[in-house]
Amino acid sequence: MTAVLTERTPRVAAARKLLRRAARSEAGRFLVEGVRPVHEALTWAGEGPGRVHDLFLTDAVADRDPTLEERATSLGIRVARVTEKAAAGLSDTVTPQGVAAVCSTVTVDLDTALGTDPRLVTVLAGVADPGNAGTVIRTSDAAGADAVVLVGDSRNQPVDPHNGKCVRATMGSLFHLPLAVAGDVDDVLARVRARGLVVLAAAGDGETVLDAGADALLARPTAWLFGSEAHGLDAAAAAAADHRVRVPIHGRAESLNLATAAAVCLYASARAQR
Repeated sequence: MTAVLTERTPRVAAARKLLRRAARSEAGRFLVEGVRPVHEALTWAGEGPGRVHDLFLTDAVADRDPTLEERATSLGIRVARVTEKAAAGLSDTVTPQGVAAVCSTVTVDLDTALGTDPRLVTVLAGVADPGNAGTVIRTSDAAGADAVVLVGDSRNQPVDPHNGKCVRATMGSLFHLPLAVAGDVDDVLARVRARGLVVLAAAGDGETVLDAGADALLARPTAWLFGSEAHGLDAAAAAAADHRVRVPIHGRAESLNLATAAAVCLYASARAQR
């Protein structure tokens, strides 16, 4: 084993820059932290060349899970032991996990993400919190969605799915289904409709109630449109949907948070489609 790298080693310093969005965009790379997410990244790396470039881990992590080094080495990925301080510098959390991988960015263009015959697509319009976005990506994966599209505009950039908080919240799901970033919700909706999908907007005041009476609608190939955490969908985006659907509230809660509402809607579609 070569010498343990410190936070000042050029390879570690270059990886640390990827904590910033601008550096990620310029390099076309991002950091994945944590044992389980890194294992998912290595599985993804096994499906195509040039996907994972470096694995950094502390002695403690390497001793607990020697398969990390073994898998990375078998794939031709550069592996380096690092100090605890260097590992902490590759994390934006208060409790670094001691292992990080440098990966190529995962996003693809919109047409590639949608493919030719999607049945369930998640569209996040104006969602600002990367943790919420990551949770919805994970839920979309679990529900069997074909793609997730993150949409923003000139005033509000789409959430970066390569943001550390977003990556952690996906728990590896960002490697399981296509992700696209777009700047025009109308263009996104036009393209999903061109593939035969009905657009359903999740709205607290929607005319259609998400219950058994909606099963015929939910069974159709669907793109679910979800809005921001604080304000939901803006009026124009909601009006552009084919149907506005509300999750019934049977208790006294005012509303559901984004991640919970998305889970309810996506699983309702998954059940109806199956």
